Amino acid sequence: MIDHMGITVSGLAKSKEFYSKTLAALGYVLVNDSSSSVSLAVKDGYGKSADPAGDIWLSMGKPMVPRPHFAFSAASRMAVDAFFAAGVAAGGTDNGAPRIRSQYHSNYYAAFLLDPDGYNIEAVCHSASDQV
Repeated sequence: MIDHMGITVSGLAKSKEFYSKTLAALGYVLVNDSSSSVSLAVKDGYGKSADPAGDIWLSMGKPMVPRPHFAFSAASRMAVDAFFAAGVAAGGTDNGAPRIRSQYHSNYYAAFLLDPDGYNIEAVCHSASDQV
């Protein structure tokens, strides 16, 4: 199981705003905020983080090449939809609107966004319906 992950970003303030708004749809909140890095975590509910320092870290620096792809687990298909809408509203680029992606499995409901540095982020729900 992954405890936490981190990426380097070219503009910490812009990425902090993007991730804070986008991941709020999945229950994430900002837990650490310094001049060189920030972290977010789910504090209550589905996906609650065991790490009090946060499970996604953004640090100021040169973005990684190649850009990794990472997916956030969503409690429902509605949460995937909310992630996508919030991300586009926060300046993310549509990299795959919410829908079933049956090439992975019959209930793979996901949406993809490119963040301000071009990282491909995803929200995915594996449930057959919106009931958790």
